[in-house]
Amino acid sequence: MSIQLNAAFDSGNIRLIDIDGDTVDVEIVADHQSDFFQWFHFRVSGAKGRTLTFRIVNAGKAAYAFGWPGYRARVSTDRAAWRLTDGNYADGVFSFSHSFDGDVAWFAYFAPYSMERHADLIARMAAKPGVSHRELGQTLDGRAMDLLTLGDGPKQVWLYARQHPGESMAEWWAEGALEKLTDPDDAAAQALRAKATFHVIPNMNPDGSFRGHLRTNAAGVNLNREWHTPTMERSPEVFLVRAAMDETGVDFAMDVHGDEAIPANFLAGFEGIPGWTDELGEKYYAFGRKLAATTPLFQLEKGYEKSAPGQANLSMSTNQLAERFGAVSMTLEMPFKDHDPSPEPEFGWSPDRCKALAHACLDTLAGMIDEI
Repeated sequence: MSIQLNAAFDSGNIRLIDIDGDTVDVEIVADHQSDFFQWFHFRVSGAKGRTLTFRIVNAGKAAYAFGWPGYRARVSTDRAAWRLTDGNYADGVFSFSHSFDGDVAWFAYFAPYSMERHADLIARMAAKPGVSHRELGQTLDGRAMDLLTLGDGPKQVWLYARQHPGESMAEWWAEGALEKLTDPDDAAAQALRAKATFHVIPNMNPDGSFRGHLRTNAAGVNLNREWHTPTMERSPEVFLVRAAMDETGVDFAMDVHGDEAIPANFLAGFEGIPGWTDELGEKYYAFGRKLAATTPLFQLEKGYEKSAPGQANLSMSTNQLAERFGAVSMTLEMPFKDHDPSPEPEFGWSPDRCKALAHACLDTLAGMIDEI
């Protein structure tokens, strides 16, 4: 039986270059109308009883090639559990191997979160008591921009995930956050819903997610560089969400992402905005300190450099929302690698741990919602 590769499915991305014995050369396809690429997701069949080595031959030209060293690909035979494989990066090629015990296996940059699962999440959450659903509008490919709202309190909390579609860990986090917020037996969730109204966008970029993009929407646009002047023609996702935020105001906002290179969970803030005050900044810093004290799945040592005074990029959502609303605004970054301070050898950073971190974030927020 011959080896077959297939990526013609939701979030699939790979192109076969050559098969030479047990070595399979592939390349990742760039985002539509963009040079960004790094996300891959494909299926292999016809290799039972063989050990294949896959070589991503254009890895060195990927958007964040410096993220390959130390990275390990994910593999699944049931599309539920995604385990770590090996990984090696040399001379611009990323390679990994897998021994096939069965007829078919799937490989991905991170555990995928399909648009079908997204539809199931929306259906499940919209049916919960006290949860309302609103379609804000549609994307360039005609997909729905879904907003879930819950809670009765005056504080306006916005949680939004997956502006960059290849960062699928962000929607796993959003699923975990929604599960906690709708748990009738969770004391922290009860307190939060009494004191705040939550607006949750589980997927900011459904077109890019379905297309198998790393970073952009259907027009090749990086949504997290559109928050100053979004348009329906170029970035309807941001245009629609920012308009909804203008309707409610924003007191607290978390933009959920994944980082290709840094092997840890961390926050990025809004240093450098014109409207920076130490009082507002301290609320952001306090959240990070309290989150680190709450869970071993978060740390404060690794992260991005802070913007200098007056140098913040207001096209990025965290900066825009802090400046626009005076919000305690932040970006949460999770790793494609693993959270090195508390590693997991079989699964690495995983969907379950994304959800656990979401729970810890909400527990932390519950402890300081009155101060926001």
